[in-house]
Amino acid sequence: MGTFIIVGLIALIVIIFALMGLKIIQQGETKVIERLGKYHATLPSGINIIWPILDKPRKVYVRYIREGFNGENRVIIKLSDSIDLREQVYDFPEQSVITKDNVTTRINALLYFQITDPFKAVYEIDNLPNAIEKLTQTTLRNVIGELELDETLTSRDTINSKLRAVLDEATNKWGVKVNRVELQDITPPDSVRNAMEQQMQAERERRAKILKAEGEKTSEILKSEGEKQSQINKAMADKESQILTAEGEAKAKILKAEAEAAAITKIAEAIRDSQSDPASYMLAVKYIDTMKEMVSGKDNKTVYMPYEASSMLSSLGGIKDLFDKK
Repeated sequence: MGTFIIVGLIALIVIIFALMGLKIIQQGETKVIERLGKYHATLPSGINIIWPILDKPRKVYVRYIREGFNGENRVIIKLSDSIDLREQVYDFPEQSVITKDNVTTRINALLYFQITDPFKAVYEIDNLPNAIEKLTQTTLRNVIGELELDETLTSRDTINSKLRAVLDEATNKWGVKVNRVELQDITPPDSVRNAMEQQMQAERERRAKILKAEGEKTSEILKSEGEKQSQINKAMADKESQILTAEGEAKAKILKAEAEAAAITKIAEAIRDSQSDPASYMLAVKYIDTMKEMVSGKDNKTVYMPYEASSMLSSLGGIKDLFDKK
């Protein structure tokens, strides 16, 4: 009976030791195993077997974010025997930095990094999360200290690139790869913000005035061009009207002349057999028209006629007799 008990205890101890030596590593994680205090192996993901008591995982500091009772996030750093190989992000709290023009500004940043060499992350640095945080803060102060406030507000990409380059180089010996750094908020003092808002307001008003002036200028130019075009069109219309009027007057004169020529021709044909002169007849008709104009006024009581007009008018009587006979 005692033998069965001993065998059972031995079997139980073996099972316990086997369970203690069985290590299951999650995907994206690893463990650094030390044998009798010396580095032995880096376990891959999956099932691994180690020697209990002889082999022991090395504990490292890890950083956690835990939400407090008041809704604020609390940063907790504790020991763990697992090393996360996935990309991690550290959200650092706001810190005060001084720019090149001596303006105190509050800035918080995000750091994206990944552990690429667990051996270096364990044995090259103690408390890796704290080291990364302090290095990021000091590097941020150095980079911002080389820039003025205006450059800090407008050159986030440049600052991010500088921070990433410096941090990546510094953390390379820790087995860490810094992928990117992002500045979240840049908060200058209230006085500076008020001055910036006033400056922006003045700039907006200046742009509005410039746009208004340019609009008025464009309107005046268009108005002037319209008036100019209108004058050109009017001048062209007047010119065309004058041309048409002149053409009409010319045609009227031509028709009148043709009518007079036809009348003279008719008169000449009518008095062809008489001794009268057609020219004398036409001249007499002109005398009669002129006399009508002379006596048409109210105060014209006396009319003076040249002596030669009597002979011209006498020819009208002979021509009248001729027409009567015919």
